[in-house]
Formats: sequence, structure tokens, C-alpha cells
Amino acid sequence: MAVDIQPACLGLYCGKTLLFKNGSTEIYGECGVCPRGQRTNAQKYCQPCTESPELYDWLYLGFMAMLPLVLHWFFIEWYSGKKSSSALFQHITALFECSMAAIITLLIACGLGKSDRFKSIYAALYFFPILTVLQAVGGGLLYYAFPYIILVLSLVTLAVYMSASEIENCYDLLVRKKRLIVLFSHWLLHAYGIISISRVDKLEQDLPLLALVPTPALFYLFTAKFTEPSRILSEGANGH
Repeated sequence: MAVDIQPACLGLYCGKTLLFKNGSTEIYGECGVCPRGQRTNAQKYCQPCTESPELYDWLYLGFMAMLPLVLHWFFIEWYSGKKSSSALFQHITALFECSMAAIITLLIACGLGKSDRFKSIYAALYFFPILTVLQAVGGGLLYYAFPYIILVLSLVTLAVYMSASEIENCYDLLVRKKRLIVLFSHWLLHAYGIISISRVDKLEQDLPLLALVPTPALFYLFTAKFTEPSRILSEGANGH
């Protein structure tokens, strides 16, 4: 097997990722952080983690699982004072919350199949802190702008989803239940944004605005055939 010869990477967590493999030839990139789910071998090449965790690894996972529960219990005791009855109930609910979160997370994990689908879970580790910072810094702006943010984002995400799913007519929309669920979810967001803007001060005038909820999806379905890229390219090649 031919492998490109390069200086070994320095450090315990630095390795080279496989870029190209053709038969017995393997080409690795520069030194860097190994992708998630991989670690370096003795030659400092990033390799997928296929072995079972060691005892120390399981103990670390147990520590990370217990840490939120212990912190819950600590602050329950800290703020409960002498109210032992209410504190006991809070201890039980904290135990139930952390246990169910751990169990449900493991059952999501078992049904995901492909490792790249874990990215949706890891993404929460990024967007929750981002939302916290946004709320702390721009809470006042969000208070006045959230109806418009909901409408704009729901319109954009609906258009992106329908385009990425290659939905061009009603049949494409009805062929899968998942697409209908996504559509109805966006309609709820549209309605939520409209109600937030109008505030339903005048019920007889504001409720008819909800009839506009299906308009973006219908407009997309009616105009998708005119903006389909392959059709535009073919007409351009024919001189139309």
C-alpha cells in the first residue's frame, strides 16, 4: 500500500485526514483536528473510532450525565430553605427530567443510522448559546421585530425546502407525508406571524388575513415550472 510520506503531526489531538484513496494509494491532508468520531492512530492519521469505550470513557460519560442532575439538586437545596416537602418534589422532577432526557437521546441515537445525522443534535450545542446571547443583547429589538422575523424566516425556509426537495406541483407535495407536515408547520408559522403583527385588535378585520397563509406555497407551485433551471437553460440554448 502506497502512502504519502510527510512529517508526523505534533500533539495528542492533531492528525491527518484521508483526502483520496485509489486502490492501495492513500493521500492525506495537512495536520489538523480530526473529524468528529475519529482519532489519531500511532502514525498520526485520523481513523474512525470503532472500538468499544474503555471503563474510564464510560465513567466520563456517567460524570457528564450526572453533572446536570447534581447541579439541579444543589440549587434546589440552596434555594428551598426549610421547605423540605417542596424540595423533595423538585428533586424527583429533576431526576425524572434528566433521566428521560438521557433515555430519549439514546433512543434518537439508535434510530439515526448514519453518523452524519448526529449533526442535527450537535447543532443544538451551538444555536442554544447563540439564542441566549441574542436574547441578552437584543431582547428589546426582538420584542418588536419577532413577528416580521417569523414571517421572513418561514417564507425563506419554505421556499428553500420546496426547492431542495424538487417540489414543482401538488403531486410532488402529496407523495410524502413528511412534506405535508413541513408545509402545515410553515402555515402555522405564517399564521403566528400574521396574528402577532395584527394583534387581532379588530377581530372582524384581522381574521380574514389568515386566508393569506397558503398564498406563498400556492404561488411557488404555480410559478415553479417557469423558473426551473433546466427549462431556462434549454430555452436559452434554443434562442428563446
